[in-house]
Parts: sequence; structure tokens; C-alpha cells
Amino acid sequence: MTAPDFEDLLRALTPQVLGTLVRRYGRFEGCEDAVQEAVLAATVQWPSEGMPDNPHGWLVTVAARRLIDQLRRDRARRERESATAAEVVPPEVPDTDDTLVLLFLCCHPTLTAASRTALTLRAVGGLTTAEIARAFLVPEATMAARISRAKQRIRAAGSSFALPDGAEREERLRVVLHVLYLIFNEGYTATSGPELHRPDLAREAIRLTRTVHAQLPGDDEVTGLLALMLLTHARREARTTPAGDLVPLDEQDRKTWDRALIDEGVALVEAALAGPTLGPYQLQAAIAATHADAATAEETNWPQVHALYLILERIAPNPMVTLNRAIALAETDGPAAGLALLSALDGDGRMAGHHRLLSVRAHLLEKAGDPAGAHEHYRRAAKATASLAERRYLEARASRTRQAPGS
Repeated sequence: MTAPDFEDLLRALTPQVLGTLVRRYGRFEGCEDAVQEAVLAATVQWPSEGMPDNPHGWLVTVAARRLIDQLRRDRARRERESATAAEVVPPEVPDTDDTLVLLFLCCHPTLTAASRTALTLRAVGGLTTAEIARAFLVPEATMAARISRAKQRIRAAGSSFALPDGAEREERLRVVLHVLYLIFNEGYTATSGPELHRPDLAREAIRLTRTVHAQLPGDDEVTGLLALMLLTHARREARTTPAGDLVPLDEQDRKTWDRALIDEGVALVEAALAGPTLGPYQLQAAIAATHADAATAEETNWPQVHALYLILERIAPNPMVTLNRAIALAETDGPAAGLALLSALDGDGRMAGHHRLLSVRAHLLEKAGDPAGAHEHYRRAAKATASLAERRYLEARASRTRQAPGS
């Protein structure tokens, strides 16, 4: 087994093993720590001693022993620990995948968005605290404290290890999907740092979303989110030059797009749109499929893209949706129309000084024949972004428009 396959196996087994322990012993926080220790033991022992016949059962056994040892060390609860320690781990571990239950637990409503994301990557994704901290460019101690507080909040809330019912289940699922969406977006376009993307995060988001889709194949928004991720990730290799500089969508070499991911994504979009409901992830996936269907940028069906953004804007109003609709509108009705739509965002506090608003306005001003205005906005956008790859790109555009005739 190659190193990547070995890593993928451990990440897939981590939530299953954690689910088994939490169902048996409760104590989410202690079980999570025990599973991480078992995974660490596997990374040390399996390469030298060989893969056990039942990797899942091996991890459960080792993690259970670590948990029992932890209980024994807790003198204040000696009697309870002694009873727990007397339990014998059965040789045959039920083949139950509790990944979805764990995702629901990690996305508990008492947690902040940042805590949900961190805990999901730690408990379900199998990433170490150090890996998560590096991904989000914060000190490891800061991330460790965030994860610890999240587990404490879950314990204080008295949450049971079970899927909620009815409306609460539906609402929690939307939170789970949003967390996976945020993880993917951070992996696809990093909000800060030297690299444009962090493929490990994007791949992890896709893996977890595949797991949710396997357990909820009839949920059209789950299907739509998976389709959106696949169609977007298919363009990853074309988004940067060998030097790491950003390449915009209309300049990408589409022959390098991953056709297998596109074909899978398009099939999922068709399945998602055939359902009785229409949600934001389905619409975003349909937009991504429209772009993927165009052999060249010039062949893009912009009227369809704009129509989809218009529907998305109505069912899920968001300034970023309006921003993207302005780009599509500029392609169908001209840059002046796009700029007029952007003016509606000037009073939105969420967009004040946002580099994406500045960069889109610069792009449309450039298309409208105003290089001086484009230069000023590209320059401001470059200063506003924390992504070094985006900054280099925006600075290059600013330099080009400064040198343009009439600027």
C-alpha cells in the first residue's frame, strides 16, 4: 500500500472508529483523544509490522485501551473507571459507519462557524491539530484551544450521539453542508498565505461530502454540493502557472481540466435538478456545469449563467451572488450594466473595502474602456487581499492598466 493510500485509509477509518467508541462509552472528548492516539500508533506500527487483517477492529481495540487507561488515571471517578475498564472489547466490531452522526455532532448549534470547521477536520477528517493550524495560518496552540473549547461546549450541551429528528435534523444538515462548503472553499481559494489553493483541504471536503452523499443519496442539496465541488476542483490544475501565479477562468487551458470529474459532476447536477426542490448548492453546481460545458470561454452560455444567478439571488440573497451576477450581466448586456449592478453593493457593509468587489469593478472598468479607473481599483484590491497569489495577479493587472493608452 502506498503512503497516500495508507493515509486515505486512516482518514476514512477515523470517524468510524470514533463513532464506535462514542456509542460504547460516551465521553466524546476522551474518545476523540484516544482515537487520535490509536491512529498515531498505526502510523508507527503498520508500516513496519504489516497491516492487520481487520484495521478497523485494530484501531477500535487500541483506542479503547487508551481510553480505559485514561479513565483509570482519573482518581475522582475510580469506581466508574473500574467498571468501564472491566469491559472486554469484542473481537468482532460492528461494521457501522457513524460519520454522518459525527458530522452532526461537530456542527452543534452552540459552536461558532470556526469551531465547527476545526472540530470537523479534527474528529471526522482525521487531521492533526498542527495540520489544521497550518491550513488556517494560526498558531497550533490557538487551534488546540479552539478545538478544546468546542468539545467542552458539546459536553456542556449534553448532546447525545444520535441524529436529531425532524426539522432539527434538516437544519443541522444544512449547517454540516455549509461547513463542508467552507472547508472546500478555503482549499480551493485560500483566504491568506502564499499559495492560491490548499488541495489537501479541498480533497478532504470532497471525501467527507461523498460520505454524506452515500448515506443521503436522495437529498438534492447534498448531491448539488458534491457536484459543485467536483466541477470546481476539476479546474484546479489550470488555475495557476508553473510559478504559482493565478490564471483567470477565461484564460485557462481547458484541455487540462479533469474530464472525469466534470463528467461525474454533470451527472450529479442532472440528478440534483430532477428533484422536487431547488437549493443554492444545486444552482451553483448548475452554473459550474454551464462553464464546464463550454469548450472555450467565448462559447460560455452567459445568458444561462446570468439566469441561474438571478434565481440564486432570489432564493439565497448574498452580496457575493450579486457580485457574480454582475460579471454575467456584463457579458450579456455590456460592462455598463454590470457596473450599475455593482453600485447596489456599495452600501452593503459586508462588502466595504472587500477585494473581490474592488477587483470585479476594476475588471468591468477595464472592459468599459476606463484604464485609469481600472488601475486604481486593481491597486486597491491588491492591497486589500491577504492572498499573495491574488495580490500578485491584481498588481500585474494594475501595472497593465497603468501602461494602457489613455490611462
